[in-house]
Amino acid sequence: MIEGLGIKTLDDVDVRGKTVGVRVDFNSPVDPQTKRLLDDTRIRAHAETTIRELVEKKAKVVVLSHQGRKGDPDFTSLREHAEVLSRLVPARVKFVDDIFGEKAVKEIKALSPGEVLVLENVRMWDGEAKNASPEEHAKTPLVQALAPLLEVYVVDAFSAAHRPHASLVGFAPVVKHFVAGRVMERELQALYRVRNNPERPCVYVIGGAKAEDTAEIISSVLGNNIADKVLTGGLAANLLLHSSGKKIGDVNVSVLKEKGFLDLEPELKKLLDKYGDRIVLPVDLAVEESGKRVEVGVDSVPNLPIKDIGSRTAEEYARIISEARTVVMNGPMGVFEDEKFSLGTKKVFEAMASSKAFTLIGGGHTIAAASKLGFADKLSHVSTGGGALIEYLIKGTLPVIEVLKKYSK
Repeated sequence: MIEGLGIKTLDDVDVRGKTVGVRVDFNSPVDPQTKRLLDDTRIRAHAETTIRELVEKKAKVVVLSHQGRKGDPDFTSLREHAEVLSRLVPARVKFVDDIFGEKAVKEIKALSPGEVLVLENVRMWDGEAKNASPEEHAKTPLVQALAPLLEVYVVDAFSAAHRPHASLVGFAPVVKHFVAGRVMERELQALYRVRNNPERPCVYVIGGAKAEDTAEIISSVLGNNIADKVLTGGLAANLLLHSSGKKIGDVNVSVLKEKGFLDLEPELKKLLDKYGDRIVLPVDLAVEESGKRVEVGVDSVPNLPIKDIGSRTAEEYARIISEARTVVMNGPMGVFEDEKFSLGTKKVFEAMASSKAFTLIGGGHTIAAASKLGFADKLSHVSTGGGALIEYLIKGTLPVIEVLKKYSK
C-alpha cells in the first residue's frame, strides 16, 4: 500500500501462476522515416522493475501499451518494443499483432508461468483514447474480451496517468485485483513527498520553453503553501520579466507573442503582486551576440535572443537551493544544448546534487539536460512523466490515481 494515498501495489497481491495484465508506457522516440526506436529508456524502466518481478514470481504476463497517436509520425507497432523487452527480461517474450481479438485471446490462454506476451499498440483501436469513466470503459470490447482472462491488472504507466483511457482505468471495476506497478509506485511516493508533504524549505524551479503552465504551477504551489520559493528561468522567466515591466527586447517579446504566452500576463501580474519575492526572477541574463555569450542586467537587455540566465542569477539560485530540503525542477534555465548557454542549468543541477534536499526533476528537456550534463544519477528522483507530472504538481492528483484509490478500498 502506498503510504498517504491508500493505493494497493504488487505487495498486496499474490501473482504466482496468475494471468496478470500490466499497462506500461513503452511510448518512445521513433525515427519518422524508418519507424525504428531511437531510445529504450521507458521500456527499460518497466522491464527492470515491474515486468521482471512478475516474471520471477512466475506470473503469466500480458503487456499493454501505446505508441504515438494515429496520424502522428511516431504511431507504429509494438513489435520492436517486444524485441527490446526480450533482451531485458529473463523470460520468453512473445508478440501478437492483435489487441483483443481471437489471436490475442488464444495467445493469452497459451501462456505458461513466467512467460510474457506483448499485445499490439492499444491505440490502433479507436476506443482506447476516449476519456470516460471506469464503468463506461468496462463495457468496451477491449475490457469485455480481456477481463475474463485476467486475475490481476497492474497499472504502471505513470506518464499516461492524466488520461482516463480504456486500458488505464477500464479494468478497475471488473478485475479482482487492480493495483499500481513499481514504476507507478515509485513516482507516486516521490510526488506525494514533494507536493503533499514537502520538507522545508521547499523550492520549485520552473524553466524550459513551455511557459503555458507557469501561472497554474505558481498559483498552485504558492497558493497552497507547498513551495516557499519559485525560481524561474527559460521562457517562463522571460515572460515573468516582461509581465513585471522589464524591457526584454523586441526579438524576445516576439517569441512570447508567437507562442501565445502574452495572454497569460494579466494572471502573472496578479501573482507577482501577490507573492512578491517568493517568485524569484533573474537579475541578469545571457544573450547571444556574434555567436558569443554576453551577460547583461535585466534593466539593460539589448534586442538580442536571451539564451540563459546570467552568472549572478545562477549563483543566487544555487545559494537558495543549498539551503533547501526539497527541490523540484521542471525545465532547464536556458539553451543547455549549446555549451555557451548551459551555465545556468549546470549551476542549478550542481546545487541540487550537492544539497541535502530531496531532489526531483521531470519533463523531457530537463531529463535530457541532466543526462547531457552528467547529473541524472546524482538526483533523488527522475520522473518519467511530462504532462502527467505538470498536472500532478498543479492539482495534486490525476484521473488514474483517483481510480486506483477508489478500487483499492
